[in-house]
Amino acid sequence: MRLTTKGRFAVAAMLDMAENASDRPINLSILSQRQNVSLSYLEALFARLRRHELVASTRGPGGGYALARDASKITVADILFAVDGPVPPAQDTERRAAPSPDRVTTMELWASLGRQVVDYLDSVTLQSLVRPEAAQRSSMREMVAVSLPANRQRAKPRMPKGPNSVFALGQLATRS
Repeated sequence: MRLTTKGRFAVAAMLDMAENASDRPINLSILSQRQNVSLSYLEALFARLRRHELVASTRGPGGGYALARDASKITVADILFAVDGPVPPAQDTERRAAPSPDRVTTMELWASLGRQVVDYLDSVTLQSLVRPEAAQRSSMREMVAVSLPANRQRAKPRMPKGPNSVFALGQLATRS
């Protein structure tokens, strides 16, 4: 199994989504800022994750991505396979007709190691990687959302009273 930068970023982004899970989808631009990864790179990763049904997308204002399954049902191996593709079979790179016994032994060693890595990553779920304080933060968000009345009106944002352009600033300076 190849462990690539693409795979590392995908696992980090999916873990971020699991830790900050809410009832609304997460916008990729917010995820991009939190992970310090370019938006276009994340878009390419999430297109692959969506094709493998690890995330679900929502279009329109307020849209974004959410985990398609529970975090306890998504493994690190699932994520890595989605973005990096299947594991290539072990092969003799020198393409000899009859590899030496030493060569066969080392090929078996590396193939066995590859299987061990895949088995381990298949046993690690996103839920097992979520930090306890992140899970607590997520449950606090849910409690606050339940405790607020649904018909409560939000306060209107205050508009700034100062000048909003260089020209208005100049006019303000000439009046004084």
